[in-house]
Amino acid sequence: MDLRKLKTLIDLVAESGIAELEVTEGEDKVRIVKQAGAPVPAVGASTIASLSEPKPAPAAAPAAPAAPTADEPKVHQVKSPMVGTFYRAPGPGAKAFVEVGQAVKPGDTLCIIEAMKLLNEIEAEVAGTVKEILAENGQAVEYGQVLFLIT
Repeated sequence: MDLRKLKTLIDLVAESGIAELEVTEGEDKVRIVKQAGAPVPAVGASTIASLSEPKPAPAAAPAAPAAPTADEPKVHQVKSPMVGTFYRAPGPGAKAFVEVGQAVKPGDTLCIIEAMKLLNEIEAEVAGTVKEILAENGQAVEYGQVLFLIT
């Protein structure tokens, strides 16, 4: 296993909510364990930074949106907890998990994100109606990218 791949795996464990990762590639076997005292983010997020590209400078924070009024429903953003490929359905030709205008409740599957050959179901955290789907089927998504708007 080359050093770049090993560095990427170490970064994956350091930046994610996972505590341990074991990878076997041929006869090579690597086990990476996060230190017990290290803080773990609330969301199991994994971002894989490219070693050859410098990180861009942080952009200025956008202005905070106005608070919703009594007649405006609160909009909940469902964000991607990881880098991967977004899928609206469980398989090719299958019916999508949700459509715009559909009512959802906490725990309902909204989509699947494939990351490192693992399929991760993304579930609704709030009850409401799907207002908008912001990612395209088969599209690569980034950590923190807004996937759905639920009102």
